[in-house]
Amino acid sequence: MAGPDDVAAPFAALRDDLVGLAYRMTGSLATAEDIAQEAFLRWNAAERDRIEVPRAWLLKVAARLSLDHLKSARHRREIYVGPWLPEPVLESEEPPQEAERMRAQDLSVAFLLTLQRLNPAERAVFILHDLFGTPFAEIAVLLRRTEAGCRKLAERARARLDADAPRREVPEAEARRIAAAFLAASREGDEAALRALLARDVVLHTDGGGVRPAARNLIAGAEKVGRFFAGLARKRSAAPELLHLGRINALPGFVTLEADGLPQTTALEIRDGQVVAIYVMRNPDKLGAVRARLLP
Repeated sequence: MAGPDDVAAPFAALRDDLVGLAYRMTGSLATAEDIAQEAFLRWNAAERDRIEVPRAWLLKVAARLSLDHLKSARHRREIYVGPWLPEPVLESEEPPQEAERMRAQDLSVAFLLTLQRLNPAERAVFILHDLFGTPFAEIAVLLRRTEAGCRKLAERARARLDADAPRREVPEAEARRIAAAFLAASREGDEAALRALLARDVVLHTDGGGVRPAARNLIAGAEKVGRFFAGLARKRSAAPELLHLGRINALPGFVTLEADGLPQTTALEIRDGQVVAIYVMRNPDKLGAVRARLLP
């Protein structure tokens, strides 16, 4: 009979993969960790001597659990208050993927948002095949579709991702410079400095989840976004404390401690030296990992 270490070893080696798959599917690190744990429970209860490739088996279990979660979450997403953003992950975290694969596969908010706009089947096929190397034949069995149908789903997903979320690397020095300049300008309410940093068609996304104050709609345009941050600065009695300056979901950004005692993450999408999108996470339900890491 296999001992506890023999049972857990294959799962432990693949846990980061399982969390990474589920995070990309659901946009929630907490949910992804729950899905990985449920996959382990199913692995523990399975007839393991009949499983030829543990990695493939576990990935498919995590994908099925993610699809089941998406079905139950669809209604909640439809009634979500304001813009929805994925749960933020700070740069030095190991989940939702091991460091090497995090560098190879963009986890920027824009990319994750585009993934979320794919239908669940397209998302599952793209993630399983293109990111985790699962053969189309195995995906077809999981989704109860033909292999040719899965190939078409992957083609549609790739086309959407290439069109909506082009990946551009920003040198680290430039990323930190722009993030620091944006932080200073937004703290001081310097509208002119903000407009100089922002692309003309910049879009601001703020996710408060209906729990903390946030813009209910996207705010577009450098003038409107600049006025928004300048207005926030005028209303504050003191500038928020900086907790972290670095990458958030592979994007330059920072974490601040706000007046209500809760953290807030701000991630900046930069193109050609200007900020083209701003992603502000205020929903406390999505900031658990950030709180655990940065606050006592």
